Amino acid sequence: MSALDPRPSVIADRLKKVKKITAVTGWKGGIGKSVTAATLALLLTEKGHKTGLLDLDLTGASCHFILGSGKAFPREDMGLVPPFVHGVKFMSISFFSKGQGVPLRGANVTDAIIEMLAVTLWGELDHLVIDMPPGIGDAALDALKFFPKARILAVTTPSPVARDVLRRSLDVYKAMRVPVAGLVENMSPKGVPYDPRLDAALGDPEKLLKTAFARRLEKVTRRFAGG
Repeated sequence: MSALDPRPSVIADRLKKVKKITAVTGWKGGIGKSVTAATLALLLTEKGHKTGLLDLDLTGASCHFILGSGKAFPREDMGLVPPFVHGVKFMSISFFSKGQGVPLRGANVTDAIIEMLAVTLWGELDHLVIDMPPGIGDAALDALKFFPKARILAVTTPSPVARDVLRRSLDVYKAMRVPVAGLVENMSPKGVPYDPRLDAALGDPEKLLKTAFARRLEKVTRRFAGG
């Protein structure tokens, strides 16, 4: 990104009417990060909050599948206005990738994230939920620079390896002074238990909100909506 790149100031303007930003992050595939982000956005909307969902997992975008976004598409108006999907303002690279993989690497991933942030017109939102790039690589850390109000919602699983990676990753966020607002231990009796109905509900927000997964995650939503 050039020192003369105007996009960072544009991004700040795009986000100035967003009250709270929650960055949902995890450190490996298959832990439920994207399902958590999408479900959290749906739950906040169900409670009457103006909510947006931004899928920044560019190489593994899946929130469009979870929400069942269908033929929804952004509207152009001096930028891109995200469409409403089940009441959630939703933005994703999936609108432009036409179902194909996005072969981005290194600095190209960061540049694509910056471009998406610069062109998206969110308007007034109570909450913006972000499905972050996985891990704590360049893409994730660079993206966080543009969200000074962001707080982390970390998703993990009960395995010792996942917990160890989680601990080290949270140390990085602490060093960056990014607040960690909560932890979701997915597929865990002590956290969010495995829900065999979840897979069948993906793509249908009404069914998704009725799952045990959503009901347990709703307890997290109460804290996010009020704090």
